[in-house]
Amino acid sequence: MKSVKPLQKLIDSFQKLPGIGPRTAERLSYYLLHVPQSELDSFADALERVKRDTVLCEICKSVSETSPCAICSDRNRNQAQILVVEQPLDVVAFEKTGKYFGLYHVLHGSINPLDNIGPDEIFLDDLFSRIKNAPNELEVIVATNPTMEGEATSMYIAKEVKKIIAEKNGNGRKIVLSRLGVGVPTGAYLEFADENTLSQAFEGRKNI
Repeated sequence: MKSVKPLQKLIDSFQKLPGIGPRTAERLSYYLLHVPQSELDSFADALERVKRDTVLCEICKSVSETSPCAICSDRNRNQAQILVVEQPLDVVAFEKTGKYFGLYHVLHGSINPLDNIGPDEIFLDDLFSRIKNAPNELEVIVATNPTMEGEATSMYIAKEVKKIIAEKNGNGRKIVLSRLGVGVPTGAYLEFADENTLSQAFEGRKNI
């Protein structure tokens, strides 16, 4: 049976979301038919506001309601640490651990030549500018995902930051570069790791 046009349009929209296949898209769409109109209106309003009422923080590039974000604006955070992650969800994951009190930098992706994503397509230049203009002592903690793309991004960051270190450390500034340690399995994504695993990875970080 051919789907009703409004339903088919909704099904097609759901299928554009990551991890949503045709069957799941159909189930979600037909489920919404039985939801009270008030809940649908609230859902539609939330969808409309998600882009309109959020911004990227001008400093760390995380998603926020304000710029600078609450973390970058908090002077009680450790200004001498920058944790580099791929996605805003990684910030949420680390904040849940309650073990990290420094700053963040969100790349919004990783280097992936197969998808034509190079260093210029993610927020790497902004990261390097922050490092160059950082306080006298700084630890840059690379927390990209332990995937092929994440490792390629980590290696690129290490290469570029070591150039900055060679210049800045010679001027009396101490910049340390480290990488998450054991705890996160190869091929995993940080946003799905539990708090204990992330805590172990953070505490076991090593210089690179």
